[in-house]
Amino acid sequence: MKQLIFATLGIAVIGGGIGFYAGRSKPPAVPPAGTAGGSVSSEAVQSEPPVTAVVAKQHEARTVAPPEESFPAAQVDAKPVAVAESAARVSTSSTPVGVKLAVETLVSPQSSYPQKEAAWKQLRDSGKLDQAITELEQRVASDPQTAEYSAMLGRAYLEKCSTLQDMREQGILGMKADMAFDDALKADPNNFEARFTKAVAMSYWPPQLNKGQEVIDNFTLLINQQEAQAPQPYFAQTYVWLGDQYQKSGRNDYALAVWQRGAALYPSDAALTKRLAQPASK
Repeated sequence: MKQLIFATLGIAVIGGGIGFYAGRSKPPAVPPAGTAGGSVSSEAVQSEPPVTAVVAKQHEARTVAPPEESFPAAQVDAKPVAVAESAARVSTSSTPVGVKLAVETLVSPQSSYPQKEAAWKQLRDSGKLDQAITELEQRVASDPQTAEYSAMLGRAYLEKCSTLQDMREQGILGMKADMAFDDALKADPNNFEARFTKAVAMSYWPPQLNKGQEVIDNFTLLINQQEAQAPQPYFAQTYVWLGDQYQKSGRNDYALAVWQRGAALYPSDAALTKRLAQPASK
């Protein structure tokens, strides 16, 4: 995973309309989700076929690694947060100190995006993903209502998935990740990382599973939630992914509308600029 997922998005409410092709009817700036009231259904993933190896590999390249163009290099403070607090708890667990502190960084609401990405890199490079999964599984078991635990556990499963070659193991981890994201969203429907990562990962599921509309619904709901928040640079990625999904489904006007709206809010985002430089065909 080259850089990491949590590409990610939110948005401030914008004023004004969005340009469309001349003479065409105007689709909404952020097209409505396919589910009633913008809610996203959680299906029983246990009954779904496992994710294929191709999906897992695509996930490695993009899902857990958002486009580099949208995330310019930043000064990364890799130092875990709440170190003193975490150290006090280390002696009660068999988890190595370094792993425990990395996990603490991942689940802390005070951690910045660069800090979390540095923690994931540390776990990958040191071969400690399995220990991080064990730590997160223990936290989920002891406190299932803390959404951050389940959200990061799902991410950890996907990180591990990208290191495997066996299709069956990849499929099992992919399904476990999806269920972990669902658990996080049950605890906190507004958890960005769970919904975004779930939607991106699901966008690579085999077409025969018919997940396309559910992916769009998740991104649309995420945008609606984030428009009530203060904007963050990485929020632009929601528009990138939602537009890509509309284009994939042949709804090119909607794709263009979403990208234009995102670019109006985040004019310096490289991914959105690139999409608009090569707009969807009419």
